[in-house]
Amino acid sequence: MQQFLQVLMSGLATGSIYALAAIGFTLVWQAAQTVNFAQGEFVMLPAFFLLMALGAGLPLPLAILVALAASILVLGYLFKRLIVEPMKASKAGGGLPLVIATMALAILLRESVKEFYGAEAQPFPEIVSGGSLNIFGVVISVTDIAHLFISLAVVVALTLFLNRTRTGRAMQATARNPDVAGILGVDTKRMVLYTFLINAALASLASFLITPFYLAKFSNGEYLGLIAFIAAIVGGFNQIRGALAGGLLIGVLDNMTATYLTAEYRAAVPLVLLIVIILWRPEGLLGTPEGRKV
Repeated sequence: MQQFLQVLMSGLATGSIYALAAIGFTLVWQAAQTVNFAQGEFVMLPAFFLLMALGAGLPLPLAILVALAASILVLGYLFKRLIVEPMKASKAGGGLPLVIATMALAILLRESVKEFYGAEAQPFPEIVSGGSLNIFGVVISVTDIAHLFISLAVVVALTLFLNRTRTGRAMQATARNPDVAGILGVDTKRMVLYTFLINAALASLASFLITPFYLAKFSNGEYLGLIAFIAAIVGGFNQIRGALAGGLLIGVLDNMTATYLTAEYRAAVPLVLLIVIILWRPEGLLGTPEGRKV
């Protein structure tokens, strides 16, 4: 039982970080009606921004702020202005061409990091470090507790922001029907921009928390993007709470498989889960029937 609880806590901590990346798929879908297949690279890149800031001699807290600001600028503002807006304004009107553009962006970011930093994994500092706690005989990592608390706190704060604030409600109105929202006086362009900036911030946080486990390497985005995409679908692609549930579920199942079965099959667990959910409940665990059109 002690081992089970330790594995469960570790899985929840890892899964909560997956959820941060998965929420990005939901936000971008709601804002631009497209799937951002560069989301994994959005989680990979902030870690290298942080390494660059540390290499410039900045202390870790300041380096985190600089990396966060750079990520929000590049992965939020510039992504929207240079890729999403021109594609949406083109004759194609976004859709499949925009999806393909995000795939191309993923390759560009991945290969650029590989060219600049090399293919070797880089050591990455732990943002939250500590020993362990003994709770009723169960030894739990302080890092796991901190990661779970931070991730859940961010998701709760985001949910409250979207549901309880005027700006958040305007963002939701824009996501549901931008034409009607515009008629009612909502600055839809600004609301969409806010969505992209929030996605960049969430991806940065996920990057800072997960990279110490994987080390900083150019290929991290491929795996993390796949896991986040599956988590979003499993939980319900059009639901933030669904992305959270999907991320937590995958994190727990992954750890349980590696501990009680074999680590050789852990990579197949998310794919098997995806197939089961698509066949059994296409809208996802917490999704709505309307979400099937995704």
